[in-house]
Order: sequence, then structure tokens, then C-alpha cells
Amino acid sequence: MENVAKPWPALWSLVVGFFMILIDTTIVSVANPRIMEGLHTDINAVIWVTSAYLLAYAVPLLITGRLGDRFGPKNLYLIGLVVFTLASLWCGLSGDIGMLIAARVVQGIGAAMMTPQTMAVITRIFPPDRRGAAMGLWGATAGMAILVGPILGGVLVDGLGWQWIFFVNVPIGVVAFVLVTRLVPKLTTHSHKFDVLGVLLSAAGMFLLVFGIQEGQSYKWGTVSGPITVWGLIITGLVVLALFVLWQWLLERRGGEPLLPLGLFKDRNFSLGNTIIMAVGFTITAFPLPTIFYYQVVRGLTPTQSALLMIPMAVISGALAPFVGKLIDRINPRWFAAFGLVCLSGALFWTSTLLKPDTPIWMFLLPSALQGVANGFIWGPVSNATTRNLPPRSAGAGSGVFNTTRQIGAVLGSAAIAALIQSRLAAELPAAPPGAAPAGEGGFAGKLPEFLHDGFSTAMSQSVLLPAFAILLGAVAALLFGKPKAVQGWGSPAAAGAKPQTVSQDG
Repeated sequence: MENVAKPWPALWSLVVGFFMILIDTTIVSVANPRIMEGLHTDINAVIWVTSAYLLAYAVPLLITGRLGDRFGPKNLYLIGLVVFTLASLWCGLSGDIGMLIAARVVQGIGAAMMTPQTMAVITRIFPPDRRGAAMGLWGATAGMAILVGPILGGVLVDGLGWQWIFFVNVPIGVVAFVLVTRLVPKLTTHSHKFDVLGVLLSAAGMFLLVFGIQEGQSYKWGTVSGPITVWGLIITGLVVLALFVLWQWLLERRGGEPLLPLGLFKDRNFSLGNTIIMAVGFTITAFPLPTIFYYQVVRGLTPTQSALLMIPMAVISGALAPFVGKLIDRINPRWFAAFGLVCLSGALFWTSTLLKPDTPIWMFLLPSALQGVANGFIWGPVSNATTRNLPPRSAGAGSGVFNTTRQIGAVLGSAAIAALIQSRLAAELPAAPPGAAPAGEGGFAGKLPEFLHDGFSTAMSQSVLLPAFAILLGAVAALLFGKPKAVQGWGSPAAAGAKPQTVSQDG
């Protein structure tokens, strides 16, 4: 472990930027209708404001995690923070949709440079048996951002205009830069060789896969252009990623330095943790879409009013996460993670039963509170159990894999829930007018007649069942986590090497 006299101030300074990134992924959806109006564009174009960011964010994560190991997580975090902050200013100043999309691509690249470094620094400056509270803070940050993003977005858009959802990042970015510069130590770097072929294969494979999944619905899962089809892109992406894995295996066997050290997956908890975080990414992306559509289309709530229904979730999550974080250093995190994942599934099943035209709105606060309990028990325990055995040398690579897996789950969840919503609406609203089908993130083109409310609510209720079942798979994986044993030798010179000095696993 690195010798850091004050690890907590270092972590808090990193969390400021991490919080900004998380807010930025939730704040934009609230502003989409105003962006369409202000830039005189259509729904298909404005969807790319989010899609371009997601692609630019997800594709480089493996690479940026590894670069953090090579050049130092502090250095890469600061570069990413500057890129993200300047791109946010560019977003706010954009005068047409093309410029805004280009700025969002650059913003996504900046976010990709920052995200793996936060978890890598936690792994480097906190010993494994005292890392739980730090991961708890990481989880609390995620929980609070879920609340602040939509509400802050509603206030800024209504009061100052859509540009301010981007301008607000500029002062936050400046403050975060000063804090990180002063409080985060320069950590030891490891002289990794640069796997150029691995970079090219992983970037190409991830782009084809993410683009195909994310945009499949836009092209009705058919032809994109000429001979290029959505399924052709997805299959090609999978083939390229398979070639990437094969190349990593060959490079590792020859004693080289692969971009993705496959040896990480020999640790059972690391493999299980990535399975769980993919299910979590899938679920937390998928379940809000049908519920928000229900709130706004059936019940007539504004975006800000819809976001206010998430207050119990965010407040309870933020309060529980640090408490749980302190406990997982002493109690097997498997039980906390499994409990949280089961609670999340239960909250979604509960929400599904409430999605009826005449349900009192206040009743949705109850499953929201249960979701808060779930979030408080998921993020810290899963992150801690997954990364606990990583040696400092591989902290960035492991963090990059973990965050990439979460983003892939999010893309899968977004695509799957959009397809399911459309299919259930077709089944439940056979007489729906043309304007009553979802138009991407912008919502619905026309006002839904009251006689269709019952069928629409049923379709949204059925759609919520998909993420409810998906997260149960994560709960099963959590029960298979091995129990960490006492840490030996963390902080010794050997601990910085290629072999972890930590933990063997019990059944």
C-alpha cells in the first residue's frame, strides 16, 4: 500500500469530480425537450446527445484504467477533469445539435479518464481490511447523485435554460482540480508496456458492440446503411472482442504486458463482482424508464415532480452507505450485497403492482424507500468484495474492467427496456394513436387519451418486471462470494508487485 498520511481528504477531493460525472449522466434527460426546442432539432438527433456521451464514456474505460497504472491515477484524473470541464463549457455554448453532440463526445472521453482512477486510488491508499468505509462513501456518492441530477436539472432548465446543466460543471470542475492537486498524493507508477494491438481491438470491439446495442432500436434492429445491419455490427463487435481476449491470453503466455490481465479473473470474487455489477448497471438503467413514462404520461407529473418521488431512495441510500461501509470491514460483504440486491428486486416487483391509473401517488414513496435501503447495501459491499484482492500494480486495470462491465450492463438495460416497452405497448394498446408510442428519451409526442391509461399502465407494469428478474441473478452471484481472510503483507514492497499478498477464499 502507498504511504498516505491522510487518505480521507484525498478520497473526498476525488469524490467531488466523481459526483459531477454521475450528475451529468442523469441531468441531461430532463433537458432533452428544451434542447430540441432551443436548437430546432428532432427527437432522433437529440437522442444522440446522450448516446454519443455513453459511447465515448464506455469504449475507452479499459484503456484509461490501464493508463492510470502507467502514468499515475492522479495525473490521468486531472487531465480527464480538465477535458470534462472544458467540454462542459463547450456543450453550454453550442449553437447547433451537431456541435453539442461533438462536445458530448469529448466530455465522455474526459469522464472515461476520470472514473477508473477514483476506485484505483481507493485500492491503492486504503488497506483491504479498512477499505469498506471508503467504498461506502463511493456508494453514498452514487446514491445522492441519483437524486440531485434530475432535480437540479429541472431547476436549472426551468430557471436559467438548458445550457446551465453544462455550465454548472465549470465551477465544480475548478474546485475539484484545486482539491485534487493539493490533497491527492502522487502514487507509484508501474512501467507497463503499451499494448497497441490490444488498445485497437478493445476500442473497435467495444464501439461496434455498444453502438449496435444502443442504437438498435433507432434502426428497428435492421439495416443501418447499405449492407451494414445492427445485428452485423453486434456480431462483429463480439468477434473482435473475442480476438482481443485471445490476443491478451497469447500476450500473457509470452510474458508480455496485456491491456487486460486475464489473471485478474482467476480471483473468484473479481469474476463474480463483475457479473453482479453488470446486473446492477442493467437494472438501474432499465427500471426508471417505464416508471418515469407512467408518472408523466398517465399521471401528468412534471420532470421535477417525478424526480421528487426518488427522494426516499437517495436520502436513505446516502445515509446507509457509510454505515454499511464500516461494517463490511468486519463482516463478510456477501450478506450485505445479497440482501441489497434482493431488496432492489422486491422494490421493483412492488412498483410493478402499483403501476395502475388510480394508485395514490404517495404510495410510490414506499418502494422508493426500499430502493434506498437496497442501494445502501449494494455499491460499497460489491465494490469492496470485487477489488479487495487486487494488488496495487493492477488496481487501475481492475477498476477499468469493473467500470466497463457496469457500462455494458447499462447499455444492455437501456436497449432491452426500450424494446420491451414498445412490444408491450403494441400488445396492450392496439388502437393507440401514432403519437402515443415512446419517442426515445424525449417521451411521447402527443397527449395520451384517458381511455388508454389502463393499457398503458399495464404495459409499463409488465416492463418493470424485466429489471426485477435481472437483479435476482446478481443476488445469486453475490451469495457465491468467498469470505476474505486476514490480510497479510499489505504495504510491504511485495504488495506492489504482480502477485496479491491478500486473500484466499473460503467456499
